[in-house]
Amino acid sequence: MGCFVVLFALIGPRVALFFVWIFSDWLSRAFESWWLPLLGFFLLPWTTLAYACMWVLGGDGVHDFEWFLVILAFLVDIGAIGGGSRARAGEA
Repeated sequence: MGCFVVLFALIGPRVALFFVWIFSDWLSRAFESWWLPLLGFFLLPWTTLAYACMWVLGGDGVHDFEWFLVILAFLVDIGAIGGGSRARAGEA
């Protein structure tokens, strides 16, 4: 399952999140409710995907170096939001 997540993440994090939601229980294992992954799907897809993957692959919890990867995914999400607003403003 992990190789498919990486493959779909290369296409886009929302595609990967959709397939993780359909074909696995990773999101339900990582999050207690349904609304947080849904919010993450729209606002912070890389962070949501990284947190779910680290939760499951790290043995039901995010520990040590895994937090670094989640924070890195958060910075990628923030950079994408900032880069998109800069492109809309016409700055290069």
